[in-house]
Amino acid sequence: MKEPSDVIAPSINRAAPRVTRFAPFVTRFAPSPNGWLHLGHAYSALMGVQQAEAAGGRFLLRIEDIDIGRARPHFIDAIYQDLAWLGLEWPEPVLLQSTRFEAYEAALKILRDTDLVYPCWATRREILDAIPDPATWPRDPDGAPLYPGLYRDLPDSDRKRRMWEGTNYTWRLDMKKALAWVEKNISEPLTFQEHNLPGGPQTLNAEPAAYGDVVLARKDVPTSYHLAVVLDDAYQNITQVTRGQDLAPAAHIHRLLQALLGLPTPDYFHHALVRDTQGRRLSKQAGDNGVRELRQQGRSAQEVLALLPPPLGTGESL
Repeated sequence: MKEPSDVIAPSINRAAPRVTRFAPFVTRFAPSPNGWLHLGHAYSALMGVQQAEAAGGRFLLRIEDIDIGRARPHFIDAIYQDLAWLGLEWPEPVLLQSTRFEAYEAALKILRDTDLVYPCWATRREILDAIPDPATWPRDPDGAPLYPGLYRDLPDSDRKRRMWEGTNYTWRLDMKKALAWVEKNISEPLTFQEHNLPGGPQTLNAEPAAYGDVVLARKDVPTSYHLAVVLDDAYQNITQVTRGQDLAPAAHIHRLLQALLGLPTPDYFHHALVRDTQGRRLSKQAGDNGVRELRQQGRSAQEVLALLPPPLGTGESL
């Protein structure tokens, strides 16, 4: 594997068309170490293993710890322990995103140099105050109000002054410029392959505009989930992204970033979410029982696996 200093690709071709790697099959489970793994995480990891075994390929574990304020070493250790207890195996060393900040900064510089991102100082309060009617204002696929462009057209002299003053800011993708760049430099529509759909795999058209001017990095952390994940998937030669259905909309913005940075496009498998008896999906924030807690209750790995929904378990006790 390349060292982190080999940031993106030595001979990057940003105008390259979509490239899908067909072999060897590689997928990954990429948890964030900001809490204990729950049954939803176990389902996602095991689904990745199942997909890799069916394709005769490889399953990787990646730790997405770019949220330095919330990531904790003991949660990383717990991830390893819980997954091993469930019977999972993965190649070493495990990639930690916190070792890849140089790569993210290099990619962000490419986008800055081509004027596809801009600094933004808008607070959440400013954004809400700038929206005439929150009830009717369009929202992105994650439910957040679309950014109203407060600092998009700020004069360059004002941008430099604000940046020199050291106030906090984010880097936002200029969606209009990004789509214009794609139209000019890519000879085919942006598409990606989704495998977990009724009727089988389908080629979907990417519709990244639904996210608006999405945040790609912050002043103190040179990346966001969106930027880091596309770079790391390319870096690790991921051919299929296996993750929950809640992240399916993100594939559209990820496809755009792959095009802008000349990265290959993996296929996607967005599996169903694990839910409780009321239909609510499990989450760390809600304090749902973690794999660690079930272990401490004396449950066996086989009993925990049986709690998972089909096709991995019966789901009878959820």
